[in-house]
Amino acid sequence: MIIINKSGFLKYKKLKFKCSLGKAGIGEKRKEGDKITPKGTYKIVSIYYRSDRIKKISSKFKLIKIKKNIGWCDDPKSKKYNQLIKLPNKYRHEKLYRTDNIYDLIIALNYNMKPIMKNKGSAIFIHIANKNYKSTAGCIGLKKTHLINLVKKIRKNTKVLIN
Repeated sequence: MIIINKSGFLKYKKLKFKCSLGKAGIGEKRKEGDKITPKGTYKIVSIYYRSDRIKKISSKFKLIKIKKNIGWCDDPKSKKYNQLIKLPNKYRHEKLYRTDNIYDLIIALNYNMKPIMKNKGSAIFIHIANKNYKSTAGCIGLKKTHLINLVKKIRKNTKVLIN
């Protein structure tokens, strides 16, 4: 089990990494955009990566290449809310193919997925941290080398506990 705690550390077996959290900390997620990292236990649903920026990576998961035409819908008005979408798209979304490096590698968690509840918040990712581990909009950020190392070691049944 991956454990993420409010003091800003991620632990998995013998690994322990500093991480960034949502600006509002860990707690009960109330709505889209509240900047809370939601407490709870989650499954890893998919792992996305930029093949042009990460050349050598192995995982027990099927790794999905991030292409220029994919995004994640964060618009509660859309039927595709909290899902991977093709771009361009008329609804509000995040592009996964970015000029910065924070989405070069993404572990997507099953937050608000079965069932998807409108406005409950979308896309809780473990992604690459900003410089100085600046807080996120609700995701978890890790140093790139640490995230690559984690992706190599986790298994399909690895759960993520955020507390």
